[in-house]
Amino acid sequence: MTRYILKRLVGMLVVVLIVLTIAFVIVRLAPGDPAALLLGPDATPEDAAELREKLGLNSPILVQYMAFLGNAVRGDLGNSLFFNRPVTEVLLARAEPTTFLALFSLLISLVIAVPIGIYAAYRRGSWLDQSAVSTAMLAASVPSFWTGLMFQRYLATEMGWFPASDYGGPDADFISRMGYLVLPSIVLGIVNSALILRFTRASMLDILGEDFVRTARSKGMSERRVVLRHALKNAAIPIITIIGLTFANLVSGAVVTERVFNLPGMGNLVVNAVLRRDYPVIQGTLIVVAVLYVLINLMVDLVYLLVDKRVRY
Repeated sequence: MTRYILKRLVGMLVVVLIVLTIAFVIVRLAPGDPAALLLGPDATPEDAAELREKLGLNSPILVQYMAFLGNAVRGDLGNSLFFNRPVTEVLLARAEPTTFLALFSLLISLVIAVPIGIYAAYRRGSWLDQSAVSTAMLAASVPSFWTGLMFQRYLATEMGWFPASDYGGPDADFISRMGYLVLPSIVLGIVNSALILRFTRASMLDILGEDFVRTARSKGMSERRVVLRHALKNAAIPIITIIGLTFANLVSGAVVTERVFNLPGMGNLVVNAVLRRDYPVIQGTLIVVAVLYVLINLMVDLVYLLVDKRVRY
């Protein structure tokens, strides 16, 4: 087990190094001059050249890459060109809304998808099963920004049940800020429940047809115990996998929803950083997302051991 974890950690370092390199190359291939954008349209070419020299953008690419790599190894992701603050501080300041939005959305997805997926598999071919599959396909097909705008208009603006946008003022307490996340969490929860529902249903269908399930029924066990204790436990590994990937996608891919609801999260930060050519912020965000994906994959693999004792690494 220890050897397996060490191998995964080494693999994680390789993945992060590759992401570091790709992030560094991609942001510098993008058109646009960060110095010109920072100084504005009234800046002279001499002012832009002076700022590029100050920011180290005139150095050879290889020199910039080695400096970037050396700083990243020490945990220094550089300073934001726009905020003039360390990238780690900028990311931490935007982490709260994105993290809680992902957690609440995942919780809503699980509450919707897992029970319906289990029951749809148990009642295979029934009207509920067909309705669940059709609704899941519809939820996965509708763009999240359209769902967000509809919910924002009817549930927030017309009915006044939820705040329409923003994340509260500077003096807002934690509970008030969480209230602003309810509506976007419902939007993302509905959209992402579709994939979890389909995986839950498919995994349960595979297990419910196995011989040990028929044996459990022949011994007189209740259907509830057969489905939840025997079938669901053995169908859990694919479900856990898709839950882990969904959470990682929610953290890294809530850009559109954050823009619609004007949330000051990491998604909004990345979009603005791309528009401003803020290289350090773009690179730092990509690194954080890559590390997050690798860690979640490792955690999912370790959870397998708790769910199924037959799993060995």
